[in-house]
Amino acid sequence: MALESVEPATKSTGARFFRRVASLLLPIVISLVTARAESGHEAWLRYAPIHDASVLQKFDRIVVLGETEVLQSAGTELARGLQSMLGRTLPLQKEMSSGAIVLGILPSLPKQPRNRLLAPATDGYLLKTTTMQGRRVLLVAGANDRGVMYGVFALLRHVALHQTLDALDERQNPSASIRWTNEWDNLDGSIERGYGGRSIFFSAGNVLPELSKVRDYARLLASVGINGCVVNNVNADTRILTSEFIPQLARLANVFRTWGVRLAIAVDFASPKTVGGLNTFDPQDPAVIAWWQRKSDEIYRVIPDLGGFLMKADSEGRSGPSAYGRTHAQAANVIARALKPYGGVLIYRAFVYNHHLDWNDLKADRARAAYDNFASLDGSFDDNAVVQIKYGPIDFQVREPVSPLIGALRHTNQVLELQITQEYTGQQRHLCFLAPMWKEIFDFDLHANGGNTPVGEIASGRTFHRPVGGFVGVADVGQDENWLGFDLAQANLYAFGRLAWNPALSARQTIEQWTHLTFGDDPKVNKTIVEMQLESWPVYEKYTGSPLGLQSLTNIVGDHFSPGPESADRNGWGQWIRADHLGVGMDRTSGTGTGFIGQYSPPVAGSYESLRTCPDNLLLFFHHVPYTYVLHSGKSVIQTIFDSHYEGADEAQGFSSRWKSLEGRIDDTRFRAVLSRLEYQAEQAKLWRDTINGWFFSLSAIADAKGRIGATVPHS
Repeated sequence: MALESVEPATKSTGARFFRRVASLLLPIVISLVTARAESGHEAWLRYAPIHDASVLQKFDRIVVLGETEVLQSAGTELARGLQSMLGRTLPLQKEMSSGAIVLGILPSLPKQPRNRLLAPATDGYLLKTTTMQGRRVLLVAGANDRGVMYGVFALLRHVALHQTLDALDERQNPSASIRWTNEWDNLDGSIERGYGGRSIFFSAGNVLPELSKVRDYARLLASVGINGCVVNNVNADTRILTSEFIPQLARLANVFRTWGVRLAIAVDFASPKTVGGLNTFDPQDPAVIAWWQRKSDEIYRVIPDLGGFLMKADSEGRSGPSAYGRTHAQAANVIARALKPYGGVLIYRAFVYNHHLDWNDLKADRARAAYDNFASLDGSFDDNAVVQIKYGPIDFQVREPVSPLIGALRHTNQVLELQITQEYTGQQRHLCFLAPMWKEIFDFDLHANGGNTPVGEIASGRTFHRPVGGFVGVADVGQDENWLGFDLAQANLYAFGRLAWNPALSARQTIEQWTHLTFGDDPKVNKTIVEMQLESWPVYEKYTGSPLGLQSLTNIVGDHFSPGPESADRNGWGQWIRADHLGVGMDRTSGTGTGFIGQYSPPVAGSYESLRTCPDNLLLFFHHVPYTYVLHSGKSVIQTIFDSHYEGADEAQGFSSRWKSLEGRIDDTRFRAVLSRLEYQAEQAKLWRDTINGWFFSLSAIADAKGRIGATVPHS
C-alpha cells in the first residue's frame, strides 16, 4: 500500500480504517528508515521518524504562495521532512484551505493577516498559527523567499527536536547579511586544507559534469541559514575569470540558486594582466578599471545573482597593490565599483603579512600585520567593499587572542573569518568541536567605543552601524559521504551556520541540537556525545599546545598536523614562541616587546600588558617568561606544560572508551567509523604528550616534579 494512503480521512469510518492501516504500516516504515545504512551524507537532515501522532495533526496540506525556485524547494522540503518524520504525506497545492501550512513571502499574503503581522527583516522568517481568510492555518512567512526557506527548516527542526508547536509564534532575523562559507577548492579537484576527500565542484580543470553532491550541499547550507558560498581557493586560479570558464560557473550557480545560496568566486588581483592581456594590473590605471567593469558585466549577464568576489592579495606570494605603491583600499574599491551596479560585494582578506620575517629581529611580529596594513585605511573602503578578518592575529590556532583590527575598523564593513576545516586543530582525525572557541571570540569585549562592544556584534555590523557585515567559515567539504571525513566533525559546520545566524546561541545549545538531529533521541547517546564534544577543544589544546597561549605546536613548515615544536622558531613565518633554555613566550608588550598589545583599546591593552593581570591562558602569547615563572594557578610554567600534556592525553583516551559504551545504540557504520578516529586520536595524543614534554625537558633541563619526565637531569 502506498504511503499516500496514510493521509487522514475526513469521514469517521474512513478515519478508523486509515488509522488501522497506519498502525500496521508505520512501524514497518520506521524500521526500514532506521535500518538503512547511515553514511553520514544526510548529516543533520536525517528526518528520523518520531513517535508522536499528535504533531501537526490539525494540518494536512501545504499551500505554496508563489512560483520561485526557492519557494518550490521549500514546499518540497517541508513535505519530504514531514513525511519522513510523521509518516504522513501532505500534498502541495496553490489554493488556500483550512488546515494548511501556508508558505509565502509577505507581499503574497492576503491583506489579513499581513497587516497585523510584525514583518521580519531581510532573510528573516515568521512562524505563526493564525487565521487567514477565515481559515485556521500555520503560516511560514518570510521577507523574501530565502526567509520562507529558513522558516521551513526551522519548523522541521522544531518537529525533529520534539519542541512544542502549540500556539506557535516565532519571529527570527539573521544577525548579519553575509553568512558564507569559503571552499578552498582547486580546479584540478584538490582542496587546500581539505580533509574530506576531493572537490565536489571541480575536477581536471573543469566543473564536474554531475552536480548532485553540490545540490545536497546547498540544501545543508540553507538548512542552517548560510546564504553564500565561495567555491574556489583564495589562492585563485586565473582561469576562473576566463570567458571559457564562466558558463561552467553558471551551472554551479543554477544549483545553488534553488536553495537560496548565492555563488561567489575568489579572483586573482593580477587578472587584468594574466587574463585580460593588459601590461599592468595597477588599480589606478584606467585600462585596468575598465577591464574589471567589462569582466563584471560579462559575469553578471550569465550569473545575475552572483554574490561577488573574494580576494587575497599581497600575502604569501599573491600579487597585490603594493606592486604599484597602491593601498588595499584602492585595490578593493576599483573592483567593488565594478560589482556595485549588480548588488555584488568585494570581500578583501586582511590576511596580509610578510612570510619572510627576520627571526633575529626581536621587534618583528606577524601578529601586528593585519592592524598595521589596514587600521589606517579605516573609512577608505566603499560601502560594498568588505574586509575579511581572521578571528586571531596569527592563523587559525587552537587559541589566539582576538584580532585587534576587528575593533579598529569602525567605518569599514567587515566580516569575521572562522575555520570549520580543522587545519591546526586535528584535521578531522581528532575530535575538536570549535563552537566553544568561537563563542569566546564572539563574546569578547574589545571596548572599541568605551565598552560593550563584543566581537559578534561588531562583525554583524550593528555596533558601528555598517551596511554590510557577517561571518565567513572556511569549510572545505569534500566527496567523502559524510562531507568532512569524520562524522563528529559535521558539528562544526552545523554550529557555524547556527552561530552566524544568531551569535547569542550557546555552544551547548548548538551541539545539543546537532546531536539530537544527527543521532536521534536516545538520552545516553545524546548526553555522551554532547559532553565529549564540549570537552574536546580544551582537551586538544592541552595535549597539542598548552593552556598558556602557546598556539598549536604542530609542524608549521610541514603538514600542520603532527607535533613539531622545533618548527615554531628560526624561520620566516612568524608563528614564533621564542623558546630557549631559559624561558618561553613572545614579548608583545608595549614597554619592552613588539608593541602588538598597543593595538588594542586601553582597557584591553592594560589587562594584557601587565603580568599581574594577563590571563594565564594567553600569557605566553604576550610575554616571555622563565620556565620557573609562577602562574596565577600557583604552578610554574614548565610544570603546567608537563601536567597539561599528561591530562590532555589521559582525557583523549577516555573519548574512545566512552564511545564504546554506545555500541548497539548507534548504527554500525557510523559507530565503527567514529570509533576508529577516536582510537587513532588516543594514540596520537600520547605521541603529542611525549614529543612536546620531551622537547621542553631537553630545552629547559628542568625535571617533571612528578617524576614522569627526566627524573634525573642529564649532564650537559
